[in-house]
Amino acid sequence: MHIAVAGNIGAGKTTLTRLLAKHYKWVAHYEDVVDNPYLDDFYSQMERWSFNLQIYFLNSRYRQILQIRESGKSTILDRTIYEDAFIFAPNLHAMGLMTNRDFGNYSSLFELMESLVQAPDLLIYLRSSIPNLVKQIHTRGRDYENSISIDYLSRLNERYEAWSESYEKGKLLIIDVDEIDFVNNPEDLGFVINKIDAEINGLF
Repeated sequence: MHIAVAGNIGAGKTTLTRLLAKHYKWVAHYEDVVDNPYLDDFYSQMERWSFNLQIYFLNSRYRQILQIRESGKSTILDRTIYEDAFIFAPNLHAMGLMTNRDFGNYSSLFELMESLVQAPDLLIYLRSSIPNLVKQIHTRGRDYENSISIDYLSRLNERYEAWSESYEKGKLLIIDVDEIDFVNNPEDLGFVINKIDAEINGLF
């Protein structure tokens, strides 16, 4: 079984991935932010490094999907290959931070990769308001995220909502994280797990 967690920056994807992996005994694959050689440069000079960053993420996520397929184990993935292609890269292009040439090149490569991979059995989308995202980003205190603007987060949120409404690649579970705290409140985590159980039971 392949489960994936999607959501904007600061929505709680990594934390929920860790908690669910522990609960279900799934193998967890996380987004590569620690060893990513482009993130610092990207947030200080987006136009210069947008294409490099997106290609790095595309390569990283494609490799993760291949590893998941080869392992044969039930796996949960922190962020999907689709979010880069349908949210982050198009947003950078629309903001004038990625050229038409680079965006076309990126899109062509994604389409090739997408034709060779399977969608997750269940996609969990963590829906969050902008104030909640800002609070979470400040709380975790990653230096390179200090320059993220409200406008950038808002644009991403709009694209996440449009993407989730049109998603038809598999089962989709939307969790509104504004009113719950699955980190500090066991009842809230239980609420999320019950929702997932209901979806998973329908997969068999």
